[in-house]
Amino acid sequence: MNKPVDHHEEDNSNTSGNPTFESVLSARLSRRGVLRGSVSTAATAVFGSFATAACGGGDDAVVTPAVTALSSLGYAAVGKSLADTVTVPAGYTATVLYRCGDPIAAGVTAAKNDGTDASFDKRAGDCHDGIEYFGLNAAGTGPDASSSTRGLLGMNHEYQNNLFLFPNGPTANPRPAAEVDKEVAVHGLSIVEVKRTGTVVSYVQDSALNRRITAATTMMLSGPAAGDALMKTKYSIDGSTTRGTQNNCGTGTTPWGTLITCEENWIGYFTRAATDDTARGGATARSVVSLKRYGLAAGAASRYGWETGGTADLYARWNASQSGTATDGTDDYRNITNNFGWNVEIDPYLPASAPKKRTAMGRFAHEAAAYLTPVAGKPLAFYMGDDSRGEYIYKFVSEASWSAADAAPADRTATGDKYLDKGKLYVAKFNADGSGEWLLLDIGIGAIKGYATYTFANQADVMVNARLAADAVGATKMDRPEWSTVNPSTDDIYFTLTNNSNRVLGTPTGSQAKVDAANPRAYNDTKGAATAQKGNVNGHIIRMSENGRDPAAVAFQWDVYLFGAESTAAAAINLSGLTADQDFSSPDGMRFMPSTGLAWIETDDGAYTDVTNCMLLGAVAGTRGDGGRVTVNNTLDTTTLAVDTYLGKKPTADTLKRFLVGPAQAEITGICETPDGKALFINIQHPGEETLTTAIADPSKYGSHWPDGGAARPRSATVVITKNDGGRIGT
Repeated sequence: MNKPVDHHEEDNSNTSGNPTFESVLSARLSRRGVLRGSVSTAATAVFGSFATAACGGGDDAVVTPAVTALSSLGYAAVGKSLADTVTVPAGYTATVLYRCGDPIAAGVTAAKNDGTDASFDKRAGDCHDGIEYFGLNAAGTGPDASSSTRGLLGMNHEYQNNLFLFPNGPTANPRPAAEVDKEVAVHGLSIVEVKRTGTVVSYVQDSALNRRITAATTMMLSGPAAGDALMKTKYSIDGSTTRGTQNNCGTGTTPWGTLITCEENWIGYFTRAATDDTARGGATARSVVSLKRYGLAAGAASRYGWETGGTADLYARWNASQSGTATDGTDDYRNITNNFGWNVEIDPYLPASAPKKRTAMGRFAHEAAAYLTPVAGKPLAFYMGDDSRGEYIYKFVSEASWSAADAAPADRTATGDKYLDKGKLYVAKFNADGSGEWLLLDIGIGAIKGYATYTFANQADVMVNARLAADAVGATKMDRPEWSTVNPSTDDIYFTLTNNSNRVLGTPTGSQAKVDAANPRAYNDTKGAATAQKGNVNGHIIRMSENGRDPAAVAFQWDVYLFGAESTAAAAINLSGLTADQDFSSPDGMRFMPSTGLAWIETDDGAYTDVTNCMLLGAVAGTRGDGGRVTVNNTLDTTTLAVDTYLGKKPTADTLKRFLVGPAQAEITGICETPDGKALFINIQHPGEETLTTAIADPSKYGSHWPDGGAARPRSATVVITKNDGGRIGT
């Protein structure tokens, strides 16, 4: 996500020479001829007979939607705004539900919000992000998937706005232990009970199900990397456990009712000594290659200086240097970064249950994990993005085939073991003809087994170093893959590609990537009067469909659903023809809602914020292939380059419009709904994030005072949106 520079959201560590689309046009006709035969056969086996329609990516057939979503949006578009408030359409109400510091245990006092609040293990954490709703039965003892009046919210607290966590801002290094402890506690997740009485939604402070999971919570390591030599630390000499989760960004759920939280830009929390490469055996040592590929160079400073809080193990664990003498890393924290970068599964209904890091799903800067509609007798497929410039899109396919009985299991954690600990991890390669391939990441693959840059020891090593394995097989570099989501009406898979300042038209150098069919834009943009912005400034949303709608398919078709752009931009930039009621920049969160089939798109933007704060848009998304091939005529500085791509049908005033604009200097993120579609939850993250440290003593200089107003310090918060007539949101 577009955080301030100290959040390292674009770790920019992919210097591999993986191919662009100009080099993959060969064998087009023979390959697509084979795919034509496989699509209809597989689709008929799973779904019965369907009508088919032509797709925009070529001449393959695509399955007509099995479920029909709403055909238009039923609200008036909200205008762009720079106001320090949340604006929603007429007929709707947005209510602040759960703010940073709000208590979630009996006897904990209301937050003062003056930098003196403590006990954040019993309060809402900071920087609310991905969020999911889990229906709760009337007794409050377990799940009821249909309940809209009582439920649990599971939400991430991605990072911290530490300027406002302390009376006068944070202390410089070395950090006081008490400050570090507080910051560790504001990270992680909240599980908090909510209830609806009439039209009023509130959270239950003293619920027995409320829980904070932090950057210090004990977690299990599960799957192929658990117990491997790469996972062993001083804390866990057998490599079976670790402590904490942080920089949790997107979320997901499972078909059996658990929460998946995704560890995104976790690498910046660690440091290494300037001499650490030498201690590990030099620049070509396997661990050194791995650390650099994940963005932690020797001598790199940590984000918050937690390792300076003292000599105790709680603080030493943030230093990933090799300082011990043991050959297996069990007397220091040289392997500690391998414990992070995973999807973490949590049972929201069992506060005493241990979270599990699911290592079969690969290690990278995880965003949301969305699954394809489960089909009995077929494996499950989860789709995941790696949110850094030039990184990749992944798919995990379970070894176990889906059983409908597992939708309501007696043991949800054991069900997670069944589906998430064994399977195949794939990475996406996008071809220039609108087709794509899922490339298997397995130790037996020749390109991985013989990779010159890094020698993989075993399959656990492939999972720990999924980025290097993806480099080896030639995956396609993407423009910062953010959230994934699946359209329940079509089983199309969507990825938001938020932006990429490293996309170029000429010969790339270092971590740059040349434009290609799936990432086809690089252009000049000016923010305000003078600020120059280059590359894919406004981002886009890519859409994929598995051949035959088969979760185990190794081929797919794709197009670009939407290009972000200012409505006044040239046609070569505003390719989707966005109007003033639709234009947006830097798509980030995206989610389809089961109650209506509508898509919701959230932005985390810095490119268009001279005109408008970040926003939420509603959409009727159509079907992959509903448009056709277009040519993008790029101009960047003095260079021009035309690239062909595949673009979905342009939106109309009824199929895409702005629904909400947030407060100043805030990101709109995280979204879920009650099963009846009558309450929509979103998160407002880091309002006032551009406030300078020197302004902490002067509230008049804060970048925002939301949500409390007046001279208050800004706070991240969850907002619940309801329709005044009691109807479903968006209709």
